[in-house]
Amino acid sequence: MPHVRLDRVTKAFARGRDGARVNALDDVSLEVATGEVFGVIGHSGAGKSTLVRLVNGLESPTSGRVFVGDREVSALSEGDRRGVRRDIGMIFQQFNLFRSRTVAGNVAYPLKVAGVPRAERDRRVARLLDFVGLLDRAHDHPEQLSGGQKQRVGIARALATEPSLLLADEATSALDPRTTGEVLDLLGRVNRELGVTIVLITHELDVIRAVADRVAVMDGGRIAETGTVYDVFAQPRSTAAADFVRGALRDRPSAATLRRLRRTHSGRLVSVAIRDRTGFQTALAKTFLAHNVAADIVFGGISELQERAVGSLTFELTGPAEGIEAALAALRADGVDVAEED
Repeated sequence: MPHVRLDRVTKAFARGRDGARVNALDDVSLEVATGEVFGVIGHSGAGKSTLVRLVNGLESPTSGRVFVGDREVSALSEGDRRGVRRDIGMIFQQFNLFRSRTVAGNVAYPLKVAGVPRAERDRRVARLLDFVGLLDRAHDHPEQLSGGQKQRVGIARALATEPSLLLADEATSALDPRTTGEVLDLLGRVNRELGVTIVLITHELDVIRAVADRVAVMDGGRIAETGTVYDVFAQPRSTAAADFVRGALRDRPSAATLRRLRRTHSGRLVSVAIRDRTGFQTALAKTFLAHNVAADIVFGGISELQERAVGSLTFELTGPAEGIEAALAALRADGVDVAEED
């Protein structure tokens, strides 16, 4: 059974003076497996935060159904939804810590609200602060902490009620790259060591590539595509995913770069998607050579997703026109993604 399932969910809001209905989510179906880290990526306004609010029962769908485990959240009363939320932890972009409470007090707060006895609260708080590496800061207040430390407190607080599901809504957007890496490493430990399912909402591909198992790309309130992180971003099928790849990997020349390349390279410019196959680049070189084509790399980049190579190389091809055409046809017949750089 999936840990989270959305079945043809639409969420409409009335906006503007005329009260026109706008779909923040439009016929969205999605499954998150128990124990995985699932990324949801999209630009601002894509519907990511609305999706989170539907999963934790803070919003109800206009149509469709939302399940967490075997419970249909969208069909529950508000009282019953509160019970579901106790099994869901939330971490936020702006940390949302109580300034008047100590680090320990912030982590203990949801336990106090839940009526957990003092001795048990103290035990859990100490264990969680040790887990996030802040036991020695238990009596400090939030203003004494860095952004990364505040977010680690937020993670400890989200785990206080021992949830099986953690929702992270742009949890690293306010952090610098080094601190982001530390927080993502911690979320990886939460998943591996505590077995918590994580749904990671972000607009940053680097966040997804660092920790997610699978990803859904959202665009205009819809799911553009879903799959493993490698499959979606190594071979994007949607315009939305391709845009994220170009922006994050920067492995294809921009229009300005192409103009510069054409001033110094008179040959035919093509970009070849790199695949994580043994001997791929050697086979590429042999194909060009077999057709008497000279191939010089003029641009590109190769990165890593889920410990596999991804990226593209842009070549200047020179030689007989029929040889170039035959080489490109051979590559495409072998399933290689080749793009002309017009």
